[in-house]
Amino acid sequence: MGALKAIAFDKTGTLTKGVPVVTDFEVINKQINEKELLSIVTALEYRSQHPLASAIMKKADEENIPYTSVLVEEFSSITGKGIKGTVEGITYYIGSPTLFTELGAASTDKNLEQNVTALQNQGKTAMIIGTEQNILAVIAVADEVRDSSKEVIQKLHDMGIKKTIMLTGDNKATGQAIGRKVGVTEIQAELMPEDKLNVIKRLRAEYGKVAMIGDGVNDAPALAASTVGIAMGGAGTDTALETADVALMGDDLSKLPFTVKLSRKSLNIIKANITFAIGIKVIALLLVIPGWLTLWIAIMSDMGATLLVALNSLRLMRVKRIKRNSVHLKRCTLFLHFY
Repeated sequence: MGALKAIAFDKTGTLTKGVPVVTDFEVINKQINEKELLSIVTALEYRSQHPLASAIMKKADEENIPYTSVLVEEFSSITGKGIKGTVEGITYYIGSPTLFTELGAASTDKNLEQNVTALQNQGKTAMIIGTEQNILAVIAVADEVRDSSKEVIQKLHDMGIKKTIMLTGDNKATGQAIGRKVGVTEIQAELMPEDKLNVIKRLRAEYGKVAMIGDGVNDAPALAASTVGIAMGGAGTDTALETADVALMGDDLSKLPFTVKLSRKSLNIIKANITFAIGIKVIALLLVIPGWLTLWIAIMSDMGATLLVALNSLRLMRVKRIKRNSVHLKRCTLFLHFY
């Protein structure tokens, strides 16, 4: 952590709160009943692990629309693009505009593309609902940026972190809107999990020490490939938590600059302790040559060095402390003295 030069952030659930809400739901095909379609959409999203699914389920619950009893067959996730499932013999797709472009579905509404672009420019995630032949509706979900995100990014820049980059599978317009708001130096959008992995590899080749912060299954490859993987402990999936080296237990990004600061201080103390301990041993060995090394000098060079490096390590207590369990270091041992 103390040697990091670049930090990559996932967007949803990391820079944003991961508690999205449905802001728009527009049925394009007027022959479709809005409540029935929302019930089908929610039934599909109910089987999804994507953070945005919770917003759609919440909307259905607020409007008392049943969805748990809807029978969904052949449900599957289309990695990085959306989901699909069959209800009453009809296969429905929910996902990004790119997914429907690949499917070849076309809408008779010529304003659809403009509407989707307008929603994306507002920082919302626009998802299209339809079949292989027709687009049925557009639903927009907004995820609020964490209050601490902009301040954390600024503190990291002030501490000398050369690159902060936001990685998201969302569209470019939404990514740009969120990225500009939090102040990262670079924004990469419309990424598949393997694309995030490639970005981390590129950063490691360019900067050497790189951290990745994420919370989802899609972030796991990038977390594993980074120098230090950091997971959001509360909102993070089990896969992300198991893959990461550090877990922010309170989902509080404000602890990140503290962790970097503490790690840098620890590294400096480790280096000082090693240098001091080796120096004392060298001096003691040199005193052997003229025969000046007495028993008491040997004891002082031994126990005295241990006590001094331990006291030097206690200077870490002066670093501003945070709530217990707010940062959990996994598989990490800090050697505070060398003996």
